[in-house]
Amino acid sequence: MGKPTGFMEYKRELPADRSPLERIKDWNEFHHELPEEKQRTQGARCMDCGIPFCHTGMLLNGAASGCPINNLIPEWNDLIYRGMWKEAIVRLHKTNNFPEFTGRVCPAPCEGACTVGINDPQVTIKNNECSIIDRAFKEGWVVPQPPKKRTGKKVAVVGSGPSGLACADQLNKVGHSVTVYERADRIGGLLMYGIPNMKLDKGVVQRRVDLMSAEGVTFVTNTEIGKDISTKKLIEDYDAVVLCGGATKPRDLPVEGRQLKGVHFAMEFLHANTKSLLDSNLQDGNYISAKGKDVIVIGGGDTGTDCVGTSIRHGCNSVFQLEILPQPPMERTDDNPWPQWPKVYKMDYGQEEAHALYGRDPREYLVTTKKIVGDENGNVKEVHTIKIEWKKDESGRMMPVEIPGTEKVYPAQLVLLAMGFLGPEETAICELGIEKDPRSNVKADYGKFATNVEGVFAAGDMRRGQSLVVWAINEGRAAARECDRYLMGYTNLP
Repeated sequence: MGKPTGFMEYKRELPADRSPLERIKDWNEFHHELPEEKQRTQGARCMDCGIPFCHTGMLLNGAASGCPINNLIPEWNDLIYRGMWKEAIVRLHKTNNFPEFTGRVCPAPCEGACTVGINDPQVTIKNNECSIIDRAFKEGWVVPQPPKKRTGKKVAVVGSGPSGLACADQLNKVGHSVTVYERADRIGGLLMYGIPNMKLDKGVVQRRVDLMSAEGVTFVTNTEIGKDISTKKLIEDYDAVVLCGGATKPRDLPVEGRQLKGVHFAMEFLHANTKSLLDSNLQDGNYISAKGKDVIVIGGGDTGTDCVGTSIRHGCNSVFQLEILPQPPMERTDDNPWPQWPKVYKMDYGQEEAHALYGRDPREYLVTTKKIVGDENGNVKEVHTIKIEWKKDESGRMMPVEIPGTEKVYPAQLVLLAMGFLGPEETAICELGIEKDPRSNVKADYGKFATNVEGVFAAGDMRRGQSLVVWAINEGRAAARECDRYLMGYTNLP
């Protein structure tokens, strides 16, 4: 390392965000940038630790520990410190097709496994990554690099989320002719319509899509496989097919009043908002508005947070986020040691904004919904809840137990269900006769990615279930490698 004592000499420093009360007035990204000298200092904090757990990408206690795409983190941290930015982007692109995405939306399991983080604030790995790619685009270092030769093989990639794009990018690099099919009107999958603009500006997504298009990838929008094009024709027309359709079947809430007007899945809300924003700056009215409404978000994860931030920008009257799990501790507990992902309390951007606006964290912990009540016109007006505690049942499983006397009624004119996803939609899967695993995902072994249908592969959330963007990139890259091996009999892809 260029600065072996940097981690002892310099403190962790992140660029300031725009203030919550300012940024809720628009849909722009809210992170500022550090001056170059300070960013280089942050690179210097990466220590010569010998075993860099930050890029291991293991699963520990059910969560990622280290980077799932094995980013060469110590190498490009050192290059930042030395001011060798052009070399840094070369190292970064060796393992990560889209650092501008992960540098913005990844929860950074790499930082949870950072060795400095054992007893000091960890290295700013995520921000360092983002600074490298953003600078590379500004300097004009990221340019189209089409393959010099074509193999004559054709591959269809179904779905244009992070796994589909990563898969297409890798297959195109080795000379296959790749066509990506997307049922929405824009390319990007959840990157485009599942993550709000303030977390990931859509110009950043489109910039990468345009680059891939210039390199020879063909993108087809408004086309659903199994509906607009039959799966049989897809198999006939291509030498191989990779399914990257995501896990888009949302978990529902089976309670009284679920059918009332004003109760929506989170993705209905987020997708329509972003589409209207891009189409007309929300002037066409083709979205579910939270303006002037009391909003209840059911689900405490990232999607729920995005619903909170979006509702606030609409001008909601109030917003609560109901979470069935307990509030995480302020510090790591004994059963959550480094380098596991730290399961600690934090406020994400949506909660910060709610706190600034209403003086409180919008999350209510250990709460379950009993019923949803409507008015005489069938519109939602109340959410009835009760507090719970987690206890072991006779078999030793932890189960939620209601606490009598803790009932509460929340006023609500908009209820958003953000309780995760159950698996992929099944139209194309069933048509192709593809086997599913017990969780309804496409059955394809990790490392192989081949389904039971000859020449058909699967990757990303469609195969592993709902997961992180960085895992989707991992799977897209690995599935491309196995697809290339199938087509050519060997592969040079990593």
